[in-house]
Amino acid sequence: MSMTIGTAAATTQLSASAPSQDAAPEDDSYELEIRPRRGWISVDWAEMSYFRELLYFLIWRDVKVRYKQTALGVAWAVLVPVLNMMIFTVIFGNFAGVKNDLPVGMSYPVFVYAGLLPWTFFSSAISLGGLSLVASQTLISKIYFPRLFVPASAVGGALVDLLISFGVMVALLAWYHVMPTWSVLALIPLLLLLLLASLGIAFALSALTVTYRDFRFIVQFMVQAWMFVSPVIYPVRIVPPRYQWALALNPMCGIIDGVRSALLGRLQPWHPMNLAISAATSIALFVFGLYYFRKTERRFADIA
Repeated sequence: MSMTIGTAAATTQLSASAPSQDAAPEDDSYELEIRPRRGWISVDWAEMSYFRELLYFLIWRDVKVRYKQTALGVAWAVLVPVLNMMIFTVIFGNFAGVKNDLPVGMSYPVFVYAGLLPWTFFSSAISLGGLSLVASQTLISKIYFPRLFVPASAVGGALVDLLISFGVMVALLAWYHVMPTWSVLALIPLLLLLLLASLGIAFALSALTVTYRDFRFIVQFMVQAWMFVSPVIYPVRIVPPRYQWALALNPMCGIIDGVRSALLGRLQPWHPMNLAISAATSIALFVFGLYYFRKTERRFADIA
């Protein structure tokens, strides 16, 4: 009885799914042509939000790979800025006499380490982010996911190192008896500007490196030269006032100077004009890097 019912049901299903003889034949003249969109491509923020967990795992992967099979592990995130602080203190602070240009009561190790915090993050972010697509070419050529996550994960890994390095800054402030004020709350928007500038440059450099492999060498030279036009080892006050606006076009100028003012309180005065120019430059770099990356993204899988 069950077999009869099953056969009848199958016959009914086949009869229902069979095409009617009176149906019109398909039009073979119809063609579907797929073309890439031209010009600047908008960012799909909904898709980015949907894949947000993937970004977390990519950041965690980059951090683990960077310190895998190392004797000191994440301690390198603290040792690198500390060693740079010691070298800069001896060479520039003592021998070159830069400490004589600091405000009264400020110690040069505290001054230079407060500048090294944002600079170390920035240099690591654009160095690792600029080469991230080339290093992940096997990944981006096989599966689909938001390609912006590749350089963004490199920047996120550098952000982890920055948060670890803040512990040394707290110890230095306590050692030299520097009492932060309420201005320390300004670190939140300053770090946001730093993140925007780093992401924008990392997006642009990673896209350029895929197309022009020469940028693998240009990035390293650019980072070294960029440090000397940023107030990492010297205060902004030594630059003549009529030229400070040009220095402020460098986004790291206002950000580094602002981080010092936020951390050191009354010892470091604010420069609102320089900070405003650097903030505008940071936002412009982020917008340019984001949309340039999206414009060239269609070619990544072919030339990576």
